[in-house]
Amino acid sequence: MPAEVFLIRSTIDRADASSGKSYDVRALGTLRAADGKGIVRLEDRFDTDMDDLWSALTDPRRLARWLGEVEGDLRQGGEFRARYFASGWEGTGRVEECEPPRWLLILTKSPDEPDGVIEATLTADGDQTILVIEDRGLPLQQIAAYGAGNQVHVEDLAAYLAGRERCNARERWQELHPAYQELAAHLT
Repeated sequence: MPAEVFLIRSTIDRADASSGKSYDVRALGTLRAADGKGIVRLEDRFDTDMDDLWSALTDPRRLARWLGEVEGDLRQGGEFRARYFASGWEGTGRVEECEPPRWLLILTKSPDEPDGVIEATLTADGDQTILVIEDRGLPLQQIAAYGAGNQVHVEDLAAYLAGRERCNARERWQELHPAYQELAAHLT
């Protein structure tokens, strides 16, 4: 059994020196290590039903409004190409497992990134849906960067579902990265 380290969520109270404002930066994610690789787990609650959230995660037209350009087949066994807006990630993927509207398992490949496994689980909770995403196979030395980047994607999804624009990904990543660095410090 691989040794795993589980970490709690982090909230950092930060002050913006230029404006004098103070704000909380809450990490939605937890970080852990297994077999020498990093895992980012994000969990958030959305004010929509499972079918709508599933569609936002699997319909290329809707993905283009919050995540990036996705072309191909997003059904089980299907392959696709993608380019994400916020992180700039480009690569290919394969839908390994798919149980609409509850569970999705994707394998990703990119020349500049490690091969990855992304798992999304949706659970109804009254009028809301809880989304859990795990991004596995990440280099431990970069896990804080992946954590912050993945949270930017989840926040862009929330903004899209609420009818708002995506955030400034670079600024938001810079705000979130220290919280994930704090979490990652416990992995070494």
